Amino acid sequence: MPLPRLLLLLALASPAAFAAPSDGAPGDGWPAARAADTAFEPARLKTLDVRLGDGSLKQLTSVMVVQRGQPVYERYFNGADAGTLHDVRSATKSVTALLVGAAIDRGLLPGVQDRVYDRFPQFTARHEVDPRLRATTLADLLTMSSQWECNDENPFSSGNEERMYVTERWLDFALALPVKGYAPWMSKPADSPHGRAFAYCTAGSFVAGAVVERAAGKPLAEFAAEALERPLGIARSQWNRSPEGIGMGGGGTRYRTRDLAKFGQLVVDHGRWQGRQVISADYIAAMTSEQAKADDDAEYGYQWWRLHFDVGGRDVAAWAMSGNGGNYVMVVPERQLVAVITSTAYNQRNGHTQSREIFRELLAALR
Repeated sequence: MPLPRLLLLLALASPAAFAAPSDGAPGDGWPAARAADTAFEPARLKTLDVRLGDGSLKQLTSVMVVQRGQPVYERYFNGADAGTLHDVRSATKSVTALLVGAAIDRGLLPGVQDRVYDRFPQFTARHEVDPRLRATTLADLLTMSSQWECNDENPFSSGNEERMYVTERWLDFALALPVKGYAPWMSKPADSPHGRAFAYCTAGSFVAGAVVERAAGKPLAEFAAEALERPLGIARSQWNRSPEGIGMGGGGTRYRTRDLAKFGQLVVDHGRWQGRQVISADYIAAMTSEQAKADDDAEYGYQWWRLHFDVGGRDVAAWAMSGNGGNYVMVVPERQLVAVITSTAYNQRNGHTQSREIFRELLAALR
């Protein structure tokens, strides 16, 4: 039985409420699914499909898989459908990294070594800035390795994102952060892989977006639509702004599942979409190269994670957009594989674990 028909029958027979695949929309850009092109084992994909439909995976809203440029699996759950705009939280950071590349490609920014404070002369005219911080570059922000005392995983950190959210001017909050200190048990940059001491800092991602916005001379959402979304055939999205009106490059954007998959396909195809070079191949290569060590089992590029999955005793690495609640766009370029998983399990321990396990099962179903 052809794979799409098999999955449709499973969907109709499953007790959980979830929607069948979308046929796309005019201008959507994705070709129709072709079962003959898939490299998945039908039996294992059937097993996953049954599990997704039995209601045991909580707050899941969508799963979409693209292999060799062809959508091969697409499901929606818990009231979501192909038109739903999903709040992907910090997966936004990876989109902001793409926008940095777009700005560089257009000559709006000279490169990732551009000095951040030089972009905000009104701030530096009013505030004395430590020389170590004046040297902060876009690369430092994109790799989460600036010298700001900023760590979202530490509630006592001066730069913890929750402290920023309750201030009136997020940009001033970030630019005024103190220099990071290193306790005896902490790794200093010189002692860290790639010379970068990683600390997850949403304030830095927000500033990276502000740099792009300032360089482009237009709102971040407008530049995103012009430089990235329209070239990818993305007709709808939602961007947040800070209280002072700066685009929020650190989190909270909303996209359709089918459009999130396009960001992953852009990585697979070295910055191209349907034959058009949207982001330069060199920038995509740098963005998805190991730039910092995030933790024991993950590396970091330019606001893209490199995650590892044990599949039958083999280590399979995937580049990923990752957001609170278990929201992911996973990419395995060498297998030409893109998977989107959206979920609303915000601030819950099982959100990320559940989505990663779904992706691990997808990897196991590959021939």
